[in-house]
Amino acid sequence: MEFSENKPIYMQIFDAICDRILSGELEPEARIPSVREYGADVGVNPNTVMRTYEKLTSDGIIFNKRGIGYFVSAQAKDIILAAQRKAFLEEEVPQILRKIELLGLDPDVVFKK
Repeated sequence: MEFSENKPIYMQIFDAICDRILSGELEPEARIPSVREYGADVGVNPNTVMRTYEKLTSDGIIFNKRGIGYFVSAQAKDIILAAQRKAFLEEEVPQILRKIELLGLDPDVVFKK
């Protein structure tokens, strides 16, 4: 996995796991690699992966079966979609609209179907 300097590594791993869930690569109730396995796979410290898993757990995307491992929650896809849609509408759309205005573009032409 290639990491960017613009975002914390644990959040890049978070995004990668969310993308795998959205794409269907990781299905509801599927087991995900252990902290150590994932750390070894992507070449990061297990503490970094643990931080990612803690965020995924607190967001309701994965859950831990004590002694067995981490699993994708049944609602994971819906949770991720809702969060990403909200972030898109609150962060990216205003920037796009501002750029359209600055460039003097006609929004009807830009968003023509």
